[in-house]
Amino acid sequence: MTESVPAGADLPGPTDPAGWLTLPDVAERLDLSISKVHQLIRDRELIAVRRDGVRRVPADLVANRTVLKHLPGVLNLLADAGYDDEAALRWLYEEDPTLPGTPAAALGGDQAREVKRRAQALGF
Repeated sequence: MTESVPAGADLPGPTDPAGWLTLPDVAERLDLSISKVHQLIRDRELIAVRRDGVRRVPADLVANRTVLKHLPGVLNLLADAGYDDEAALRWLYEEDPTLPGTPAAALGGDQAREVKRRAQALGF
């Protein structure tokens, strides 16, 4: 299900998602129709970017058969701050020494509210 992006591909930043899922893979993992996955992306509940001409989603954002709880809020805050999908993905996967790893990794743990607070501060 998880696909690797070849080395040298247009990656979002210094730290890249461990794996990628195509939209049909996301639909299968979440037990949704492909049209519902497209709706999640349109509603900024999930982020997808093109890699090698195919829209892909970082696999760790749909862990445990669900979208990370705080991801939609963070994506909306980043969009309000003027971030497009590529910039939002880069921000999510940029190593942050004050967090345990990256904002994306922190979203799955106790630091999720701190990630939301930082995303909100970007708008000011």
